[in-house]
Amino acid sequence: MASTEKKPAKRPAPDAGGSSGTTNKKKRKRMHLQEQDEADLDVEVGLNKAFERMDSQLLADHVAQKTTRFATDLSSVELADLYISGEGNDTRKTNAIKDTTAWQKPRTLENLPEFLEQFAEDAKQLGEAPKAKGSPHTIVVAGAGLRAAELVRSLRKFQNKGNSVAKLFAKHIKMEEAVSFLNTHRTGIAVGTPVRLMDLLDNGALSVDNLKRIVVDASHIDQKKRGVMDMKETMVPLAKWLARKEFKERYADSDNQVHLMFY
Repeated sequence: MASTEKKPAKRPAPDAGGSSGTTNKKKRKRMHLQEQDEADLDVEVGLNKAFERMDSQLLADHVAQKTTRFATDLSSVELADLYISGEGNDTRKTNAIKDTTAWQKPRTLENLPEFLEQFAEDAKQLGEAPKAKGSPHTIVVAGAGLRAAELVRSLRKFQNKGNSVAKLFAKHIKMEEAVSFLNTHRTGIAVGTPVRLMDLLDNGALSVDNLKRIVVDASHIDQKKRGVMDMKETMVPLAKWLARKEFKERYADSDNQVHLMFY
């Protein structure tokens, strides 16, 4: 007669690699990083202060991390095409992303003009526009139309009769109006959102032949503590804009360089 005695359940063998301890360490590290992130978020002034400390390589890693997180529908090859390295790919090792950690002031709207002046090769040129219409030397990229409008107002000091600050975003501005403006105005600085900027570049209204710098409005956060790199609907278009062939070829070209900066 078969025995009905129940056998004691087998206990899982101890993990030689100490996975439980490793998992706990990872959790603690993740919690610590989250606490650090929260400490950097100043909702009252609308800033993520972490960008103040990020050098070129940290920024490149941060962009890659955010792109991978949100662009889940892309293949590994497609993701690799969107990667912006901290250094150029040529033997001169020119930085693709300009290190702006030397900037000591808060990255607010009021301080943006001075920030541009500090990191421009010739600050006087910020108040001038290339002779070609719709061919800015500076493009500032924002996550939303309302924010872009605020950035335009903060840059009014550079605007004059021969140097326009273009509004290149969808909020209250139709595509046809943006095309018409670029076709008829000498534009030194353009402020826009990634999708609208790409559309204008694709149809030829926006030229980047005279472009010297791209500035990402990275530090700004809304009341929900989200910045341009914290949402799929803004981060993925931003990554695609920054990785355009027209720019990647020039990030490391010392003869015709485009500086990529995160404000």
